[in-house]
Amino acid sequence: MAALLSPDDWSAIRLSLQLAGATTVLLLLLATPLAWWLARSRSVAAAAVGALVTLPLVLPPTVLGFYLLLALGQNGWIGQLTQALGLGLLPFTFGGLLLASMLYSLPFAVQPLQQAFAAIGPRPLEVAASLRASPLDAFFSVVLPLARPGFITAAIMSFAHTLGEFGVVLMIGGNIPGATRVLSVQIYDHVEALEYPQAHWLAGGMLLFSFVVLLALHLFKRQREQT
Repeated sequence: MAALLSPDDWSAIRLSLQLAGATTVLLLLLATPLAWWLARSRSVAAAAVGALVTLPLVLPPTVLGFYLLLALGQNGWIGQLTQALGLGLLPFTFGGLLLASMLYSLPFAVQPLQQAFAAIGPRPLEVAASLRASPLDAFFSVVLPLARPGFITAAIMSFAHTLGEFGVVLMIGGNIPGATRVLSVQIYDHVEALEYPQAHWLAGGMLLFSFVVLLALHLFKRQREQT
C-alpha cells in the first residue's frame, strides 16, 4: 500500500487527520456549553439558535463555503477583523480550513450532546443542589459523567465528518499541496487526472473507515441499551 500512495497522498492524509483532530477538540469545547443551553432553554432565541446550528445539515456545502469566503475575505467583516488584529486573511490557510470545518461539523457535535443533556432530566441536579453542590460543581461532577455517551458520539461523528468534507474545504482552502489539500480534494485530483488506482486506494480507505465508525456507534448504542 505504501508504494501505491504518493508523498502527496500521505501529506493529504496527515493534513486531514490534523484538521479532524483539531476540529473535534475545539468543537467539543464550543458545543458543550451551547448544547447545555439549548437542552435547558425553552426561549424563542434557543429555537432560532438551534435552527442555525442545524443549518449545515441541509445547506449545500458550497453555499456555506461561498458565504464564508466572502466573510473571511479582504472586504468581509471577519477578514477586516483578522487583518486589524494582525492575523492576515484566513482563506487558503489551515486556520481558514479549521474555522470552516468547525462551522460545517457543528451540528454533529451539538446534537448528540444536546440529546444527552436533555435525557438527564432535572432530578440529578435537584439531588446535587440538595447536597449543597454549586451549579458548576454539579455540572462537572454529575452532568458530564452522565452525558459521557453523548460526548463519545459527538467526538466520533465530528472527527469522521471532518475527514469526509469536500465542498466547504475546497471553497475556503483551495488546493494547495501540504497546506490545504485534504484527503477528499486529493481523491478528486486523482479522479480528474484519470488516476483511478490511486483514487481507489484513498476512497476505499475512506469507505472502510466510515463503515467502521458507524458500526462502532451502533454497537456502542446497543450495548448502552442492554445495560
